[in-house]
This record gives sequence, C-alpha cells and structure tokens, in this order.
Amino acid sequence: MSRPRVPAPGLLVLSAISADLGADWGAVLPELTGRFGPLVHDSGPLPFTVTSYYDRELGSPLSRRLAAFDRHLPQDELSAVKLLTLDMEARLAREDGRRRINLDPGMITLERLVLATGKGFTHRIYIGQGIYADLTLIYQKGAWRTLPWTFPDYAGGEVQDHLTRMRNLYHARRMAAANGTDETW
Repeated sequence: MSRPRVPAPGLLVLSAISADLGADWGAVLPELTGRFGPLVHDSGPLPFTVTSYYDRELGSPLSRRLAAFDRHLPQDELSAVKLLTLDMEARLAREDGRRRINLDPGMITLERLVLATGKGFTHRIYIGQGIYADLTLIYQKGAWRTLPWTFPDYAGGEVQDHLTRMRNLYHARRMAAANGTDETW
C-alpha cells in the first residue's frame, strides 16, 4: 500500500527568451532573486535558433538564458511560479500587448525536468490555477532521456549540458541535507 508523503523540494529553473535579453533579463532578475534567492547557475546568453515560433512576438534574433535559484521550492508551488512569470511578462509587454520576454519556469528533481505551461495537451497534467505540468525530460542511468513530446531545444546539446550542471548542484545539496551539513533544508 502506498502512503502519501510530501516529496523533497525541487530546484527552480527558468528559461528566459528575448531579442533584447540584456535589458529584459535585467528587468526581471531583481524580482526573481528577491523571491527565490540568488542564482546558483546562469548560462549567460545562448543563441535561440531552434524555431522561429517566437520571432513575430518577441523580435529577432533571439537569445535564451537558463538559470537556477538557491531557494528550493515545494514541488506543488510550480503553478504559482508560472503565474508570477506570466504577470512579469505582462508588466514588461509592449504597448500593443506583445511580450518582450518569454519566461518559462520549471523544476528539476533527481528524476526529471518538469516545465510549467498554460497550454493543456494530451501528456500535460493539470496542476491548478490554469497551469499544466509538462514532463519534459527524465533522468536515467546518468543522462537525460527525451520523450516523444520533448521540445527540440531541450532534446540535447547545450541546454542539456546546463540542465545537467543544475541537477548536479541540486543533487549535491540534497546529499548535504541528508548528511546534516546543509542547514538550509
């Protein structure tokens, strides 16, 4: 018989995509670090060329930044973080309503990367407040494994290298907490 229990908190990660990433990231970073703690990983600007899906709204050429925050969150807070990032996007939007920046929060645990989205689909699970959880990658046998619906930019290369570094940081912190050497958990 299973016994319900609260899972370990996850590592909050964020993907930011913008045509003016320097200015737009600078506009959102203080609020994000004020809420979730300092960055523990920052990819710096990466070219975002896998799709032109965002070009009409955000402009081009686009860059992405991947970041992880110090404060680990209960996994059931992911929908609240997505609502916060949607509000931030709206506050920074152009006068015509087009976004300047796309903010996609997610959570890394030892076994997976889950992204939050407002769009339902067959493989996405509703987690409340109009938000769905998208199981984007699973971690098995020392590597990320893609799923049939994994976004192409998350399917390999530089993005997965950064996600692995983030997961390694998370794993080290979990181990320190288990050994009683990390007092923040």
